[in-house]
Amino acid sequence: VNAARLGLKSAIIASCGMDGLGDFIVDKLKSDYVDTSHINRTSGLHTSIILVSKSMDTPDFTAYREADCVIPEDVVTDELLHLSKIYHTTCFALSKNPARTTILKGAQRASELGLQLSIDLNYSEKIWPDRIEAKKIITQYLSYNPLLKLSIDDCYRYFECHKTEEEIFSYFHSKGVSTICLTKGKDGVAVSDLEVGVLHQAALKIKDIKDVTGAGDAFWTGFLFARINNKSLLDSITIAQKLATIKLQNVGRLPDMISLKKVIEELD
Repeated sequence: VNAARLGLKSAIIASCGMDGLGDFIVDKLKSDYVDTSHINRTSGLHTSIILVSKSMDTPDFTAYREADCVIPEDVVTDELLHLSKIYHTTCFALSKNPARTTILKGAQRASELGLQLSIDLNYSEKIWPDRIEAKKIITQYLSYNPLLKLSIDDCYRYFECHKTEEEIFSYFHSKGVSTICLTKGKDGVAVSDLEVGVLHQAALKIKDIKDVTGAGDAFWTGFLFARINNKSLLDSITIAQKLATIKLQNVGRLPDMISLKKVIEELD
């Protein structure tokens, strides 16, 4: 939705139940101009729900999962991939089959077609208890050299211990990733790129933080938006931070605006 509201053509590959909640989600996505033609509707399973706490820190969540992982391979069509520039996924989506197999096969095809891959490494043992399996699957996806976004909290959950910035960058570069974006909350952002080097940018000052839920998603949407528009790495970080700042100052989703794209351009 964030991507569509920035003026990008956005399509979602997903699955939900043949129920009222599924109808609501699909209708809402359509109203936000997201292509929903690749959503699988599954009878006999309820639409998955995630309850997220409102918090000033990293929010807690409870997941009730049924239909979300039932993504058949045929929804990732050649036509869709040929029309796309970025193929994005998350640890949540990769955590269960058959969605996992569909996403990985789609990633291979996307890479072969020259798409830029992307992943939000939002690992949580609550979603994916088998950490050894998770690292194996994630490593497979990382071999396609996606743009990688992760937070300090993600790193702690993934490694089960604190790692230095240098250790984090070294580990993921060794897995085949060229560009790693590490968000550090009030300590700003660090990006390691094999060509550019390591960049640091301080967090933007915000007087009134109302809700942190979704700030990471807003940040990454801004970053991908900037990369699609051929912005420099430093400009991409700045645009990402500005979009996250808008989210942090609003409860719930990003606010209704005539053009978030215009807002970002004015801030740039």
